[in-house]
Amino acid sequence: MRAVRYHDHGGTDVLTLEEADRPEPGPEELLVRVEAAGINPVDTYFREGSYPLPELPWIPGSDAAGEITAVGDDVEAFAVGDRVYATGLGREEQGTCAEYVAVPAELAAPLPGAVEYDAAAALALVGTTAWQAFVDHGDVAPGDEVLVHGGNGGVGHIAVQLARAMGATVTATAAPEYHDRLRSLGAEHVVDYARDDLTNAIASVATPDVILGTVANQTIATDAEVAADRGRIVAIGNTEPTVAVPMGPGKFNDLRFQAMSMFNTPDTGEVLSKLAGLVARDDIEPVVAERYGLDGVAEAHRTVVGESFLGKLVVEP
Repeated sequence: MRAVRYHDHGGTDVLTLEEADRPEPGPEELLVRVEAAGINPVDTYFREGSYPLPELPWIPGSDAAGEITAVGDDVEAFAVGDRVYATGLGREEQGTCAEYVAVPAELAAPLPGAVEYDAAAALALVGTTAWQAFVDHGDVAPGDEVLVHGGNGGVGHIAVQLARAMGATVTATAAPEYHDRLRSLGAEHVVDYARDDLTNAIASVATPDVILGTVANQTIATDAEVAADRGRIVAIGNTEPTVAVPMGPGKFNDLRFQAMSMFNTPDTGEVLSKLAGLVARDDIEPVVAERYGLDGVAEAHRTVVGESFLGKLVVEP
């Protein structure tokens, strides 16, 4: 099969499109013919060597959507020919930027016919992240106010829609060119993240019960100031290894700070099933910003961390 691999850690120049052995599914795995794979910033962290991998060479990619072509002996919930999508790959198992991928059954879910493969690939990792942030950690309830930083991003644009579907009123931060689109996706208020008076600008329109921090090292002080009493701040991404928690407002307002990673999701398949249902009912629309072939994975890696866009980048082998 054709696959993108890297034999050493480094920049995008280490990514090569080459022939690789088609994987064989283990007893509890599915072999999936990949119709679409998502590109996420975490893929670049593995490639650079910031996060450990079990071996090299390595195929990048966490998300896949496609059709099952074989199942392991112990798999009962799936069958050959099923449409599925999955996430959480590319860390302990080889990734998804290939024509085929072996997927642990627990990381996959059935894909309804109403959901296109590219939409599923754009949804999987970021949707699971938003779900964990709001359902398992943020305890979002109908009537809550939710703040989503980086509303145009992969996680952000799904988080805006998920919070709205959960009955919350949503405020997002983003560059001005994305404000109208984010309102159409469900944001009640959108604030320019680059404003010098960001704290006051957010406080003038919202008192968030739950805050999704995509760059906590940049926003944690603002988040602590604007959060409601007993508010929950969930940090999902960060460019620094440590973040200074503001103990003043944190203590006096009984704020809760939660760091998380979607790779720790205990029930990935169940979450994916629920997310697919929301997409099938048009409650969530995964936005595909750009599509690439396997020969464009290096460009996609550059774009996902170096350019601004709304939605997700998708590879179609």
